[in-house]
Amino acid sequence: MTNTNDTMAPARADVLDETISRKQMSALITNATQAGKPLVFEGCDFEGEDLSRLDMRGFEFRNCTFPETTWYAAILSQSIWTRCRGRQANFEAAELIDAQFERCDLNNTNWRRAKLACASYKGCKLTGASFEEAAYLALSFEDTLLVGADLRKMSFRKMRLQQLDFSDADLSGCDFRETVFEGGSLRDAHLKSARFDGADLRDADIGGLKLLDAKLFRGATISHQQAAELLGELGLTVA
Repeated sequence: MTNTNDTMAPARADVLDETISRKQMSALITNATQAGKPLVFEGCDFEGEDLSRLDMRGFEFRNCTFPETTWYAAILSQSIWTRCRGRQANFEAAELIDAQFERCDLNNTNWRRAKLACASYKGCKLTGASFEEAAYLALSFEDTLLVGADLRKMSFRKMRLQQLDFSDADLSGCDFRETVFEGGSLRDAHLKSARFDGADLRDADIGGLKLLDAKLFRGATISHQQAAELLGELGLTVA
């Protein structure tokens, strides 16, 4: 009897180790549309290119680089990004529904007004990223650096947040009600008008809180050690 392996091997790359211009990408998209099959790129360089408004839905990018690349209003739904590097890339107004990012370096990227419904980031670096006015229903982050990121008014209500580093992030107006923090950090985050009613913060680093921030955690659960540290931050001594 022939043995079968239920684990699907990764699809073979269609484009390997090439530097891609907008003109080349447009031609590749035309060919892919005719073939009825999304493309897989591996080790490709898109640095600084303007790929605005192109339809790349379902495309896969592995170990690709796209620093300062513009994906403005591009259609990238159901796209897959693995171990990519794209500092200061611009995804403003891009359609990224069901997109998956894993182990990508996306520091200082712009996601303003992007459509991120059901998108996911796992093991990514999003330091300094801006998500202003993004549409994010069912957006998920896991084991991801969001240090200094702009996440104003996002809702994380009733979610389980695994190892998210929000240090120095702007979380003004965010909704963390009934959220469970599994590790991660809120150290020195900007928390104006954020809500934590019913949140479980026992595994999170909540150091650096100011007196005005402490009232935001009314109704949240913290550990005895965190309580002592919080009182210390506020200049009080536990006898």
